[in-house]
Amino acid sequence: MSAPHPGSLEYWADQQPDAPALIEGERVVTWRAWNEEADRLAHGLRRLGLQAGDILVTRLQIRPEWPIVSAAAGKLGCRILGLNWRLTPSETRYVLANSGAQAIICDDADPAALAPAFEGLDLKFAVSIDTAANGFEPYADLVRAPPAPLYAAGNPPLILYTSGTTGLPKGVVMGARPDRHDPEVARQIREYQQSVAGSRPQVSGDVQLITLPMHHGAGPGAVWGSLARGNTMVLLRRFDPEDALRLIEKHRVTAWTGVPTMYKRLAGLPPEILARYDVSSIRILGVGAAPVPYSLKQWIIGHFGPRLSEGYGATEVGMITALLPEMQTLKPGSSGLPHTHVTISIRDEDGAELGRNEEGEIWVRTPMVIRGYLNAKPLERDTLDEAGFFRTGDVGRLDEDGYLFITDRAKDMIVSGGVNIYPAEIEAAIIRHPAVQDVAVIGIPDDDFGEQVKAFCELKPGRAAAPEEILAHCADTLAGYKRPKTLEIVAELPRNTMGKLLKRELRDPYWKGRERNV
Repeated sequence: MSAPHPGSLEYWADQQPDAPALIEGERVVTWRAWNEEADRLAHGLRRLGLQAGDILVTRLQIRPEWPIVSAAAGKLGCRILGLNWRLTPSETRYVLANSGAQAIICDDADPAALAPAFEGLDLKFAVSIDTAANGFEPYADLVRAPPAPLYAAGNPPLILYTSGTTGLPKGVVMGARPDRHDPEVARQIREYQQSVAGSRPQVSGDVQLITLPMHHGAGPGAVWGSLARGNTMVLLRRFDPEDALRLIEKHRVTAWTGVPTMYKRLAGLPPEILARYDVSSIRILGVGAAPVPYSLKQWIIGHFGPRLSEGYGATEVGMITALLPEMQTLKPGSSGLPHTHVTISIRDEDGAELGRNEEGEIWVRTPMVIRGYLNAKPLERDTLDEAGFFRTGDVGRLDEDGYLFITDRAKDMIVSGGVNIYPAEIEAAIIRHPAVQDVAVIGIPDDDFGEQVKAFCELKPGRAAAPEEILAHCADTLAGYKRPKTLEIVAELPRNTMGKLLKRELRDPYWKGRERNV
């Protein structure tokens, strides 16, 4: 390819080379500088052996280097895997091994502590952006050579890791339907993507504040959506509510998507601080990744005006529904209407279709439904049926107008601060303690994060262990956000006659009287 296509990084570097593209603090990266550094990085990665089709892991915070690395991967035809920078070395090792990744770029403050994750793996190289360490290539060395122009065919395929009911992370290659080149399928995908984009429509000249991580679909989606329109992005590495308000005012931000926890922190600021910042430039607000209490929506609308759209989706299927600003008061508590070419099926425990306003498990069919996880066998019929419907694990109902209401989760997943946490993974770490006989992990209400992790432990006969000792046992195997905030020792965990743990008996007392049992 020898010429840029409209909406690409190379196109905007030619059309508006000196306009600001990426802003973090006082650092401003123009479109020309972004493209040139991506060219240099692509050549540097190629010298280290990276090839088209390889998987490049990005273990990075929200910073300009992620869009730069993404663009370089696109120029080389590589795939990019967004990895949570808070994962422990053992968790990181699992993802690297399971995905078959060829390389990793990280911005860890202490890269040497991550090195054990690579032992015995067939990585071509590891790159450190900020800190020198043995075994890591310095990022600065890769971007020193004069840039030779390269042209990407598009954004790199994105791989994200999510967990199923087993708690073991699984790779999802986003949008990788095997039949995506079929004309009818391609048309449906195109119209579906237009529907999703239309729920939070950016226009040329928008300024987007980015506070969602690059190991979640929303972060890369925000970057690539702004890139397509040549819009400026303001990046906030660590979310702070007053910093967000300051950036909105300073850069006249027009578009921002956050998770409920971020909005809760804004709402919790003293009135005098909220009144200090001008947010009148905002015209698009998005929220998702976790249930949103209606009282919080009311505050958002009261402070920012009628700008709020809510989205509901899943990594395996893409976005499912949208609740647009004009729907907020029309259907309070709803998650909105399905996107174009999305079908929602509410089913009972036996898989039978339920009627309107009947509550059951939510199955969905979208143009983006995966057929299987990365390097794994195809999904079984209890997860993906023969008609292409995916079992989300959520419980809800469709009303008479087709609006979706989510009321519970069939699966045990915990959502804390917009991040999915899987109890089975935590339970597997806790039960390795020599005194623990069995364990159950649940999510309980948290005013700031939506949910927090709580563990209940049943000890082996004759053994003793303090909660603090058991929690300390998990410190090296679980990232901080996964570790239980509280742990309770119980004489016996509730079970049914078949010996199955009855987590609802543990969960119900904490959720009694809440808007949603999630």
